[in-house]
Amino acid sequence: MAKVLGIGGIFFKSSNPEKLYQWYERWLGFRAEPGTGFAFPPQDMPQDSVTVWSAFESTTDYFAPSVKEYMFNLIVDDLREALRQVKDGGAAIIGEIEEYDFGKFGRFMDPDGNKVELWELPAK
Repeated sequence: MAKVLGIGGIFFKSSNPEKLYQWYERWLGFRAEPGTGFAFPPQDMPQDSVTVWSAFESTTDYFAPSVKEYMFNLIVDDLREALRQVKDGGAAIIGEIEEYDFGKFGRFMDPDGNKVELWELPAK
């Protein structure tokens, strides 16, 4: 039996993809690949990090205030600094930083109205 080895991408619609790419490049340091968006090579990911694939109940409000049926989760090296950067870029910060054994989480709304969750893994 074949098995899934990982997430190959996150695909979504935008009214202005180039403008959204530029925002993520400026405020979160993404490196755009011409014509394809952003790529995150495995060697750039923190050691012991994982990509989570998780279905939420259709009645969840976890993605609020976004009205979209999905949410991004991005691993960052410095959560507080990343939240400061996106706020400087005009993003609305949602709630407070939450800390768990498996890391810290903060959230914001990007210029297209996508709720984005940032995840800083715990220090080793």
